[in-house]
Amino acid sequence: MKVARAVVCLSLWLAVYRVSGFHIPLKMNKTIQNLLQHYNVPPHQMFNGKPVFSKERLPGSLERVFMAGVLETYDNLFSKMLRQLPTPSPQTAGNEDRPASDVNVPQGLAGSGPGGDVRKGLVELLDMIRNLRKYSYQDVEKLLEGLHSLRHIQLDNTVVQSKALWELTRVYTEASTLSEKQMQRKRRRRQARGSKAHQRA
Repeated sequence: MKVARAVVCLSLWLAVYRVSGFHIPLKMNKTIQNLLQHYNVPPHQMFNGKPVFSKERLPGSLERVFMAGVLETYDNLFSKMLRQLPTPSPQTAGNEDRPASDVNVPQGLAGSGPGGDVRKGLVELLDMIRNLRKYSYQDVEKLLEGLHSLRHIQLDNTVVQSKALWELTRVYTEASTLSEKQMQRKRRRRQARGSKAHQRA
């Protein structure tokens, strides 16, 4: 009964996305519902008002950056879920350049039976996520790679510290210039809106 309620909630949620102009593929919808039935999390935990990924909208290009991060997290999540299946799973981590369906799945695991259906569903969703990342978010992926590399800077290394000090004037100038340009663009947009309103009057 609880699973049925969760599936109904998911169906309503997906219907909202259809109304908003984007159609969730039927195959994806069915795959998600099948996987939800397999993982069988109680509705009071599923719908507790604390989404995994924030629904808050970010301004302009920041929204695409955030969404690229969300898709990357889904890629890692589905890869981990595949590895957690009781039978040997395909090695999906680090294979972002090739579809998950290219990974050899042992015979009998990808077809019949609940375990095979779960694996097949996860592989399908992983393929869809990776294709979306590859074809629609490639530019943002490069930005995220750059952000990830910042986390691995050796902050306690004296050579790194000295080089960072040497580079600070260049970085500070670039950061200040970017900030000033953004403020100028905002001022121009406000002035353009104001002049249009004035012309209408």
